[in-house]
Amino acid sequence: MSSNSTLTTDDASRPSQHAGAPAPTPADQRRVLGASFAGTAIEWYDFFIYGSAAALIFGPQFFPSEDPITGTLSAFATFAVGFIARPIGGLLAGHFGDQIGRKKMLLITMLVMGGATVGIGLLPNFATIGIWAPILLVTLRFIQGLGVGGEWGGAVLMAVEYAPRNRRALFGAFPQMGLPVGIIVSNLVFITVTATLAPEAFQDWGWRVPFLLSALLIIMALYLRFRVEDSPVFQRTQEQEEVQRFPLGELLRHHGGSTLLAGLASAASPAIGYLYSVYMLAYGTEALGLPQPTMLWLIVGGAVIHLVTVILGALLADRFQQKPVFVIGAALVVVGAFPLFWLVDTAQPVLILLGFAIVLLAQSLMAGPQAALVAELFPANLRYSGASTAYQIGSIVGGGFAPLIATSLYAAFGASWPISLYVLALGVLALVTILPLRTGRFDASWESSR
Repeated sequence: MSSNSTLTTDDASRPSQHAGAPAPTPADQRRVLGASFAGTAIEWYDFFIYGSAAALIFGPQFFPSEDPITGTLSAFATFAVGFIARPIGGLLAGHFGDQIGRKKMLLITMLVMGGATVGIGLLPNFATIGIWAPILLVTLRFIQGLGVGGEWGGAVLMAVEYAPRNRRALFGAFPQMGLPVGIIVSNLVFITVTATLAPEAFQDWGWRVPFLLSALLIIMALYLRFRVEDSPVFQRTQEQEEVQRFPLGELLRHHGGSTLLAGLASAASPAIGYLYSVYMLAYGTEALGLPQPTMLWLIVGGAVIHLVTVILGALLADRFQQKPVFVIGAALVVVGAFPLFWLVDTAQPVLILLGFAIVLLAQSLMAGPQAALVAELFPANLRYSGASTAYQIGSIVGGGFAPLIATSLYAAFGASWPISLYVLALGVLALVTILPLRTGRFDASWESSR
């Protein structure tokens, strides 16, 4: 194992002298796509049921207050704690994923995430154990963040590193599709629970059901992931003794600029996702006075649109290259920032869904190419660290704090236009950071490593 070797651009383009692992078969590719999609969907289910619970029930359960907005702000603050942990989880998983492999880290992150989610479902509330309830909730949310922080990088690399060259964006979109599926399933579970239980029963114990269901889903995901082999690219890296002893240090030394630019460019996509899937649930029920089931169904409808359009974004990226499609998506965020809330503020479900569709199309044109675009920025022996670090920079800049920022802006101004300005600024940030980013530097090394 080499401790000091650094893969330069010139080295990257030099053909491999090692035969390495055999090329993956179509059956191998299908298993990897299924495991990446299912595992990521379950991870996002775990993450998003917390968001739904934060909007619907965590305020009175863990942060009792006479002012509902204060309780909601406190609940969204704990939602944001997960995003403080995500970069830490991404750094840890990236470091060890580049050392011991993508598959092993994906199994570990799944167990961490699932254990924390079930723990939340078993947690006593404030009325039972007082101040320890929010303390333990924040702790478990932090652990959730560690798990999901390491998930994305490994899942997209398993998919993309198994992909044919002309299908990298499409393969990378399978883990991305796990996000809308997680939204759909988490909201359907909450819709079912709230529809079948009396409000008193839901507040007493029914809100715990979605969290406890995670145990069964985690077992299924672990089974699927045990059945796949590690990435052929990582196997090549091991055989050629190019595994780094401290990959994060090498990443920051040689690819720090690319990592930062990719992270900032990635901020708009998660911010839109959490504004739509988490904040809109609270905004629609509290500010617009719409029934909770109506908002839950609208979010499910938006997730279906997202599921379709993220595939469209990936197909376009494979056809016209990743960066141009991403740029179009970022530009559409800028154009659609104000129309989104103009439509939502009508309080008409059809127009709200239209607003969701506009902004989710913009998000998908970024999310579809994102996995392959980010992965191709880094050499194979630093790729998990690079992809995870970049993605988690984006998640903390634009993701977890988005519902908290939006709630604070609305509380301060009593109007939605400051939130539209916030979304517009994120779109501008994506544009100005993606344009100078050098893409495709390690395309040749990718092929030679396979």
